[in-house]
Amino acid sequence: MEVILLENIMKLGKIGDLVKVKSGYGRNFLLRQGKALRANKENVELVNKKKDELNKKNNLIKQEFKEIALKINNKILQFNKEAKDNGDLYGSIKPKEISSAFSTELKVEINPSQLDLKQEIDKLGSYKIDINLYSEVTAAVTIKVIKSD
Repeated sequence: MEVILLENIMKLGKIGDLVKVKSGYGRNFLLRQGKALRANKENVELVNKKKDELNKKNNLIKQEFKEIALKINNKILQFNKEAKDNGDLYGSIKPKEISSAFSTELKVEINPSQLDLKQEIDKLGSYKIDINLYSEVTAAVTIKVIKSD
C-alpha cells in the first residue's frame, strides 16, 4: 500500500513523502490517526499545496514536545518494590506503571508506547530508558528500583 505522509514519522519518512507500507499498518494506524493519505493523484496535489501549512503545524507540535523533553530529561523515577534476597523482583515493572509514574510525579502525560525499554525491569538497580516523544524528539530517564521494607 502506498501512502503520502502528513507528518514526519521516525524511520519512515518526512511530510509529503510517498512511502510503501504494509496494508495493516497503513490502514489501521497511519490512515486512522490522520498521519497519512492514500496515494492517488488528487491527494498528491493536495499535499503539495498544503505542504507549508503541514510543516508549520509539525514544527509547533515538535516545539511542544521539546519543552516536555526539557522538563523530563535526565530525571530519576524511583520505584519501591518487594524483591527476593538475590535482587529479583516478584513482578517486573511494566511500561504502563512507568507511564502512570510520569503523570503522578512529573505531571507529564507519556503513553506506554512512547517508552523504549531495551530490557525488562525485573531486578533491583538503575535502568536508563529512552522516551520517543515525537519524530526527532527524545528524552532519557533513569528508573531506579529499590527494595521496599
